[in-house]
Amino acid sequence: MRAVSLLFAGLFAGFLLGVLVLENSLRGFDPAVYTQVRLVELESLDTLASVTLVPAIVTTLVLVFLARGNDRRLVLLGAALLVVVFATTLAINLPINSDQAGWSVAAPPADWENVRDRWQLAHLARTVAAVTAFVVLLASAVWGGGKKSDDTGRRQPVDEEVVGDRLDGAVLEARRGLRHGQ
Repeated sequence: MRAVSLLFAGLFAGFLLGVLVLENSLRGFDPAVYTQVRLVELESLDTLASVTLVPAIVTTLVLVFLARGNDRRLVLLGAALLVVVFATTLAINLPINSDQAGWSVAAPPADWENVRDRWQLAHLARTVAAVTAFVVLLASAVWGGGKKSDDTGRRQPVDEEVVGDRLDGAVLEARRGLRHGQ
């Protein structure tokens, strides 16, 4: 489950970073070019966002219930950040996407720059949240779940070899899941 959470959270964060770079590149172009590219983006990118974000949230929420101690706190933080991404998307980005879907390349609206800026600012916020969620979930996989208690119940730090083994195990688990269609 952890590997699937990491896989989808990482794919989603990477997807948002790619869109961020593209959107930033468009800032120097005229309204017709911006509108044309946005219309192309709207053809499939909302679907890609859904098929990566929804499984990331669901699997991470399941992990919240499976994790214990500090690991649970990290996973809960990652889940909360993914929910922030989802809320930002629903409240700001999707309504703007709906409006932009009706734009004309030949005659974009007069306030196109204000709309673009609002969308891009919300996108930046959700990208930062998604990348942070991925990093937190990765940290949880590497350090949070790898600590062992001594006889007194106190947590002991994990040596670097164990951390490397856990990370390798998460990558192998993700590969196995991909091969078996999970």
